[in-house]
Amino acid sequence: MRVQSLTLAAASAALLAPTTPAAVPPRPVAWREAPVSAADLLAKVRDCTPVSRGRYRSDSGAPADIPVCDTREAVFWKADMDIDCDGRPGPRCNRRTDPHFSGSTAYVQSDGRPLSAERLPFIVVPAPSRIWDHREHGVGGGSVVAVVHRDRVQYAVVGDKGPRDIIGEASYATAKALGIRADPHGGGTPSGVTYIVFKNARVSPIEDRAEAEATGERLARRFIGLEQLTERHGKPE
Repeated sequence: MRVQSLTLAAASAALLAPTTPAAVPPRPVAWREAPVSAADLLAKVRDCTPVSRGRYRSDSGAPADIPVCDTREAVFWKADMDIDCDGRPGPRCNRRTDPHFSGSTAYVQSDGRPLSAERLPFIVVPAPSRIWDHREHGVGGGSVVAVVHRDRVQYAVVGDKGPRDIIGEASYATAKALGIRADPHGGGTPSGVTYIVFKNARVSPIEDRAEAEATGERLARRFIGLEQLTERHGKPE
């Protein structure tokens, strides 16, 4: 009977003993592509093949020395950045904060309302003229843009039109995202901004900021040749 009791006790102890869980294989780490850098984009726009018939001014009274340049996938220019606060008024963009405020934009949201310069990164293109007609190069409202300043890249859309002889303007939201002073009265930067507008690539609805970011990154990768490289060699393990 003693042997039987010891056997039962041992069996009970085994049932009560904590069990060691089976080893769980580690989850594979998802590979995420690094975003296109400012340096990558700037390296592709070092040389200019002018597509404009003349040159633009950065501001009224400034020299006309800014060409619009052409590549197979995009047009680009290097200029200053003036702050566009036009469109739907808000706490940062209104008649009190901006002496030149206008409640309208050349292109409108899907609901028919003007764009919000405070919320939507967009740039301003010159109105068509003998200097350059953006429409002839697949550029219009909602066209996707990579705006580069120093080491930052901000994807935006074409959202407004400006004077026929001046270039270099973007919305409050664009400037803020790039670390540029966004005050419409005295903000902006006098130089060092590159605007790369991808041809025949538009976001719809125009106010979809997330879609502009995703499309812009994809087009930028193609522009610098990374997309073809990935397709040829595949993603790393």
